[in-house]
Amino acid sequence: MKHHKGKSPARHRYEWVIESLSEHPSFVRRSMFGSVACYLHGRLMLVLTASNEEPWQGVMVCTERENQPVVRKLFPHLNPHPILPKWLYLPEAHPMFEETVLAVLELVLENDARLGSIPVPKPKKKRKTPRPEFSETSPLKQR
Repeated sequence: MKHHKGKSPARHRYEWVIESLSEHPSFVRRSMFGSVACYLHGRLMLVLTASNEEPWQGVMVCTERENQPVVRKLFPHLNPHPILPKWLYLPEAHPMFEETVLAVLELVLENDARLGSIPVPKPKKKRKTPRPEFSETSPLKQR
């Protein structure tokens, strides 16, 4: 399992979800705003939110908006997240939580194209100050 920045992650309340994915060679776990982002097959597949209050206590299933209707037909308990509607959400309090998450995990591991969001690369930061120019007579060059 790959971890962002080489840090050892703390145990998460949905560790059973992470363990289901962690053996896959493409699995990457990253922290995201106090949650755990799970990447597989180069796509952001799940965001595990474990706050003690809604709407941040459950699993967000990442999917492109055009795939949401078909994914919701497969999993009618998933609804757009109230704050991040680009992703579907299942609250932990839902009576079908574990059953639904396990079924979603099967599709994630099978690399179902309807699931996942391709991360947009961050733009490279520009240096605030330009790099100094060095010449043959520069004191730094003479060392």
